[in-house]
Amino acid sequence: MSKEQRHVVRDGDDWVVRKPGAERASSRHDTQREADRRAAEILQNVGGGERVTHGMDGRIRSKDTIAPARDPNPPKDKEH
Repeated sequence: MSKEQRHVVRDGDDWVVRKPGAERASSRHDTQREADRRAAEILQNVGGGERVTHGMDGRIRSKDTIAPARDPNPPKDKEH
């Protein structure tokens, strides 16, 4: 599995895509949905990885493996 990650988090009035350890956001968006889509695009371009989406309260809301990375623990639930 790729070690790449992107987090979708709230920053002021915006939703941002942020690489762990980075000071600046990779991109800023008006909605969480837009930020989720951009995080997936970024991860696809770098060879796949893990998208971690946080809620308004900052807690992790969901995690998704973006292709072409291989998910070592495919979900058993019906979330996606």
